[in-house]
Amino acid sequence: MGIVKHIPNTITSMNLLCGAMGVIFSFQGRLDIAFYLMLGAAACDFMDGFAARLLHAYSPLGKELDSLADAISFGLLPSLMLHCLILEETGNTLISCIPLLIAVFSALRLAKFNIDDEQSENFLGLPTPASAMIAGSFVHYVSCTPDSIMHAWAGSSVFVIVGTLVLSLLMTSRIPMFSMKFKKGTKAASPVQKMRIALVGIFCCCTGLIILLGLTWSMIILLTFVFYILVNVINLISTARRKAK
Repeated sequence: MGIVKHIPNTITSMNLLCGAMGVIFSFQGRLDIAFYLMLGAAACDFMDGFAARLLHAYSPLGKELDSLADAISFGLLPSLMLHCLILEETGNTLISCIPLLIAVFSALRLAKFNIDDEQSENFLGLPTPASAMIAGSFVHYVSCTPDSIMHAWAGSSVFVIVGTLVLSLLMTSRIPMFSMKFKKGTKAASPVQKMRIALVGIFCCCTGLIILLGLTWSMIILLTFVFYILVNVINLISTARRKAK
């Protein structure tokens, strides 16, 4: 059991390693590889929790290591990917530094998560991996599709500022966001379970649409996580209206 208990932390360390390598490739201009490494980090982020539950190998060290790894892979990496993309498109160093705020707010989000007992199963605010997937998939799509309309967005200072502020504020907001972890004992008719199933359906629809239109595959990830935010916001509004009646 001595070796087994270190398996989750080893997987978490691979998450951090993927994030660190992604930073290197970002500065080398290989934003496509940086995004692949972000996806690898996301896979490790999912697997470390799964391994900890399966092996009953929870530890305070693992919790802190997970947050540190996420700060690199889902905070620093996406903000640097945006920085490098915008600097390449605009040549404006000042504007290109604005997305670095995502790294700051990601760290704040992770710190709040560690001390907030209300977020044991679901979330309050946009999870850092979701924010990273939106930023990373956008960068990948723009870098791989230079003739798309999104390529022009990357050179717009207004879009850069608004996009950064929206992601940063969503991460530190109190908007309820459901977790995508399907757990035993959760009723199929529960609102959270219905939203999870709806998002899976949206993912399938996005996949079919992107394939049909012949667009770059990273658009599937971008659309899915944008719809994830919309589903949660719509649920918040509908819940508030029901309570007001």
